[in-house]
Amino acid sequence: MAAFTAKDVMTLREQTGAGMMDCKRALVDADGDMDKAAELLRERGIAKAAKRASKIAAEGVVYAHVEGKTGVLLEVNCESDFVAKGDKFHELAAEIAKVIVANKPATVEELLTLDMNGKTVETYVQEQTAVIGEKISVRRFTVYESNGLVETYIHMGGTMGVMLDFDCVASDATKALAHDVALHVAFAKPQYLTAAEVPAETIEKEKEIMTKEVMNEGKPAAIAEKIVLGKIKKYYEENCLLDQKFVKDDKVTISQLISAVAKESGSPVSLKAFCFYVMGQGLEKKSEDLSEEVAKQVEAMKK
Repeated sequence: MAAFTAKDVMTLREQTGAGMMDCKRALVDADGDMDKAAELLRERGIAKAAKRASKIAAEGVVYAHVEGKTGVLLEVNCESDFVAKGDKFHELAAEIAKVIVANKPATVEELLTLDMNGKTVETYVQEQTAVIGEKISVRRFTVYESNGLVETYIHMGGTMGVMLDFDCVASDATKALAHDVALHVAFAKPQYLTAAEVPAETIEKEKEIMTKEVMNEGKPAAIAEKIVLGKIKKYYEENCLLDQKFVKDDKVTISQLISAVAKESGSPVSLKAFCFYVMGQGLEKKSEDLSEEVAKQVEAMKK
């Protein structure tokens, strides 16, 4: 076997964009021949996947998977809505979700290093990028290990996902409650579980804005203070899940709804945590009008 150095691995990585271990493996298989190693990476789909690294993956799917009392909410991105709706892409998300539930990694970086049928998750994603033909990236995930039950809800095939962790005895009543609250979260989009979770600096900023708003309306300082307190109460009611009014019955809050089910079932019920993902939220989407595209093509022809 021909010898090769760490510098050779780095050079191959720069040429192909493939991962360090993939480059090293290719050089071993190619007996140190750089051209042959690059060819092997292309054959394996890894270099092809790397070429898409500059693409914007702002479409995708939010996927949920529950095994026993462990649940995962996962977002995987791709480049087009067409691919996002395809069976292969959903199968990819399902396989990755199973790895997360089984291993409970703390970060996406840790997830990508985990074993998946003899290869890393990162290699699996690269191979699927080559097969599907679009850049694929695992963006984020949340894992809940519950003492009671995990409830998930996926909206419109993966445009949004909700996951809840309820501490309770699983029964028809608590399962129905969990489903109702999951639907509520998808509709109301709370930012916090309780008022206690709202950062002090957030409340201070809100008070500052509200006070200026009320004072600009010409209200006396003493009255303005009372109005601001009322507005802060409303802020909690709008942004904290347990304080929100239930979308199916605005006469009760989510906290009251949970308490009612606990009383009826004769055992404690509490909502420990929730999360929801909106697919692609915060990601930049590629947007070029026809004139920009033509201009780029003309410019490219001049080079």
